[in-house]
Order: sequence, then structure tokens, then C-alpha cells
Amino acid sequence: MLTVFTAQQVHAALNWRALDSALTAAFAVGAVVPLRHSHSLGGDDALMLMPAWTDSALGLKVVTFMPQASTHGAPTVGATYLLLSRSTGAPQALMDGDAITVRRTAAVSAIAARFMARTNAHRLLMIGTGHLAAWMIRAHCALRPALDTVRVYGRNAARAASLEQQMRDEGLPVEVATNLEDALRSSDIVSCATTSRSPIVRGEWLMEGVHLDLVGGFTRDMREVDDEAVRRSRIAVDSYRGVLAEAGDIVVPLERGVIARTQVIAELAELVRGDVAGRTNDSEITLFKSVGTALADLAAAQLVAEHAGITATPSRGPAN
Repeated sequence: MLTVFTAQQVHAALNWRALDSALTAAFAVGAVVPLRHSHSLGGDDALMLMPAWTDSALGLKVVTFMPQASTHGAPTVGATYLLLSRSTGAPQALMDGDAITVRRTAAVSAIAARFMARTNAHRLLMIGTGHLAAWMIRAHCALRPALDTVRVYGRNAARAASLEQQMRDEGLPVEVATNLEDALRSSDIVSCATTSRSPIVRGEWLMEGVHLDLVGGFTRDMREVDDEAVRRSRIAVDSYRGVLAEAGDIVVPLERGVIARTQVIAELAELVRGDVAGRTNDSEITLFKSVGTALADLAAAQLVAEHAGITATPSRGPAN
């Protein structure tokens, strides 16, 4: 029987601490994650398919990116998640994919910050006021209780003010930043969630010890930071395969010779397992680039299913 989960049900199942534990365990163990299948639908519209599987779980996320969708009252990015039986292939659950995406994206960034930000980091700057921004703030605040200052910067002042009020209504210490350079020079963690095609963050503005968290860009022509910011950073990614194929913030500086491949020191799985240190001293600048990995989607979907009492089916044997 196929169980359908609404966005509200997905959010209820994915509280931050439980999701943190599930994702950390999933990255430590790993999964088979083919490169995201991306197809142009004409213009800027795109369709993306994101499968992943282990020896006990199988799932697929279908994502659409349609910048003009807002004119029809719909979100720019839409997603649906299908969880399948690993033993029979039969559909088990259909879930709101946007709820899974925003939760796992934000939690992955907060997990990376645990390994890459300074232990005494307490000032967060959120760049971007879109749909994902509130979730990034919630995750960082929930998983880093020491955060006592959160600022929001956006090119649209009205949207920034609206996000500030929304977060304040939830009891989070958020205020609007009106000058980006000043805000960058006084932040410990900087999270960017935009779809900008030209750099917003300039490397010359970064203070020593800052941690950059880049989640917005997911194509080669999207840039949230300039080459100088990348050049100055110790870099980790959510997955080598995804970022080195798709992320303009990393791919373009690599192709230009601004950085060497060796400057990308780890993917999140290696940080979680302790194979590589995310930060080696308090003065270095660190950068985490995420394009989204289906491993995290699968782990989140499994947690939703478990929360609802849907048990895992017997495995077919090792993943291949």
C-alpha cells in the first residue's frame, strides 16, 4: 500500500536532532548515488532526477526548476519523493519533496558547520531571503545553540524585513543587515542560499576564521562567491561527484587555475567519519559547498517512514 505524506507530516517527522543523527549516520555509511540526471525543458526550466539506494532502501526524488512558476502562484522549485521497497521495487511512500529538500539541505549545512566552523562561532549571517533561508536559520540555530546573533541580508528590503519578523515570531534573534560588507566582516558563519549568477560575496571582505556555507547555486553558471573567496578557503563539499560536475563556485575557479583540486580537501562523509579535519586552526577560512545529494534525501525519507511505522523491507543483498 502506498502511503502519502503531506509537507506538514514530513516536517513533523524530521525534527532537527533526529535528522542530524540520521544524516550523520547515513553519510558515515554511504549509499549508491548516481550523478543527478538534469534535463533542460527549454529556457531556464529544468527537470532533475535524483535516485539513491543502499542494501535496504531505495528512493527517487523528482525535482523541477521553473523560475516563472511564481507568476502562476507556484514555487520556483518543486519536488516529490518516492520511497520504494528494496526487495520488490513496489512503491511504499510518496512524500512532499520540498519539505524533505529544505530540511535535509539545512541540516547538512549545520552538520558541516559542526566540523568546519570555529567552536566558538556565535554570529550567523544569512544571505538570501527566499524559501530556503528560514530553514537554514532554523537548522543552524537548533544544532548550534551558541548562536546568539543572526542577521539577514537580501537585495529586496521588504522580503528581508518579512523574514526578520517571521524568525522573531519564532523566538530567534534575527535582525536585518543593511550593509553586506560590514555584516561579512563581523560574522562567524555565512550561509548563502541564492540562485545568483554573479558573485555576491567578495573574498576581500572575509575576516579570518569565518566559515562559508554555500547552498544556493547548483549549476555551472551560478556563483555566490568570487574567485578570491574560493582561493582563500579550505574547501569541503557534500559530494565530490556532484560539486565537481555542477557547482560553478568550485568548478569555474578550478578551470581557471585559481585553485588546485587538492584544495578541495574532503566531502562530508570524510568529515563525519573523522578521516579529514574540517578545520585545522581558528584563523583559516573554511568553505562548504553543497549542491544536494540523494543520499541525504533517502536518509530523510527513511526517517519519515520509520516515524510513521513503515518498516524497512528485507534487503536484496549488498548494494551494487
